Amino acid sequence: MTIPADNAPPHKASKDAGFVQLAAARNAVQTPASRQKFADTALKFAAGFWFLVAVIGQLMFVIYIAAFYGGSAAQGNWAAWNKVLPHGYTPGDTLANAAIASHLFLAAIITLGGPLQLIPQIRSYAPTFHRWNGRVYLLTAATACISGLYMMWFRGGFGDVVQHLGLSLDAILILLCGAMALRYAIARDIKTHRRWALRLFMVVSGVWFFRVGLMFWIFVNNGPVGFDPKTFTGPFLNFLAFADYLLPLTILEIYLRVRDRAGVPGRLAMSAGLLVLTIAMGVGIFVATMGLWLPRM
Repeated sequence: MTIPADNAPPHKASKDAGFVQLAAARNAVQTPASRQKFADTALKFAAGFWFLVAVIGQLMFVIYIAAFYGGSAAQGNWAAWNKVLPHGYTPGDTLANAAIASHLFLAAIITLGGPLQLIPQIRSYAPTFHRWNGRVYLLTAATACISGLYMMWFRGGFGDVVQHLGLSLDAILILLCGAMALRYAIARDIKTHRRWALRLFMVVSGVWFFRVGLMFWIFVNNGPVGFDPKTFTGPFLNFLAFADYLLPLTILEIYLRVRDRAGVPGRLAMSAGLLVLTIAMGVGIFVATMGLWLPRM
């Protein structure tokens, strides 16, 4: 109970005590520890939200691969692949057709298995599955790189030489990040292993980021700008051939450093940036699903 001053009315003393309590509560919320906790929670939420949206988008891509390519193959309509891929199927060219089929099959496995490696609950409660899925993921990623390079340079893939160079650099980074992730897993340096696993996920997802980024660009500009949709060449596609994995990789590196060393302002800025990027990615996923994947399922 608040004892009123001798010269203050009881109701005024009670009102003053209320202001004091309110100010104390506000100051408690604004303590450095509470601000740090809020910033940590915001960063964790933003990263988790980005991952959730990415997983949904990659799942849609896997469904599309299985429905379109797998469905047409099951029906014996191999020529349907040529509607999407230049030289997707060539009658009589068994080696080339097998390379494309294996590349598509491995792409589905990689896209599905990658996110599973990054879910903490799976790592904690199913470590055996995590290890074996990781081995399969590394093997399929390396194999897909080799088959993809063969298709691109020897089968006349879409795009020009600049795009081919961009995709080739992505393949090199996939092999590098995969080797480093495996190295630190064997060494039981789990913290460093997880960092390289995150980098591997970003560069492996480059093909998916390319499609999502392209559809976001078309949506924003209300049509193809900076490239010729018939020849699939142009300055924007040349830029995207590198940006589709270098940009996510750069954002990941910034996020890791912010998470490890930044204070409240840096964490809040990173959280806001991730939310903006997630919204843009979500728009690209929606447009790609409605314009590219769903109509062909």
